[in-house]
Amino acid sequence: MPRVLLIEDDPSVREGVELGLCRRGHEVRAVATGETGLAALAEFHPDLLLLDLMLPGMNGVQVCRRVREHSQLPIIMLTARGDDFDVVVGLEAGADDYIVKPARTDVIEARIRAVLRRLDDGGAGRPAIEVHGELTIDRVGLTVTKAGRSLALAPSELKLLLHLCAAPEQVFSRQQLLEHVWEHSYHADARLVDACVRRLRGKIEDEAGSPRYVQTLRGFGYRFGPL
Repeated sequence: MPRVLLIEDDPSVREGVELGLCRRGHEVRAVATGETGLAALAEFHPDLLLLDLMLPGMNGVQVCRRVREHSQLPIIMLTARGDDFDVVVGLEAGADDYIVKPARTDVIEARIRAVLRRLDDGGAGRPAIEVHGELTIDRVGLTVTKAGRSLALAPSELKLLLHLCAAPEQVFSRQQLLEHVWEHSYHADARLVDACVRRLRGKIEDEAGSPRYVQTLRGFGYRFGPL
């Protein structure tokens, strides 16, 4: 089972989430501050980070940015209802998904599994290695390079790119992308998609404001190409 590092300052939430995940077989390290969590990353080696947005001292957004400086560790942010501005900032900082507290353990575990799950082969019948302009996408090795330079993509960014380029020129609505990439079966927050697109463009495009690869069709959604 995945190893989970939980950074949450509320003792009741921290203990409840830790107990619930441990009962389901996860190995969990739970800490109360961002500083302690960053120190635990190196020696605990988690598969995923559950990160509260509102932390004393170094807040969740700052922790997320620090992690993203050197790691593409999957990150799910925990947020209270109404923290809309902080949610957007957290997603822009590199979080792969977020959960509104309070949340049941089965909801948290489902999100963990969705973030960690490798994409099913949405590119069936396509070559294992695809070249699109300067981008080289390895569907088997799950790596992406641009002009020979390896790109560090967070899990949500990689999943989004693989899904879009499996059907070049096909337009996907935000809701379709939420269902296929994030596995949100209900009408979820489209900010997940928009924030991920902005981060991905910042890594793969020459000019994020004039995208060559991930294009917007206003009023409809996003597509890959045409180049």
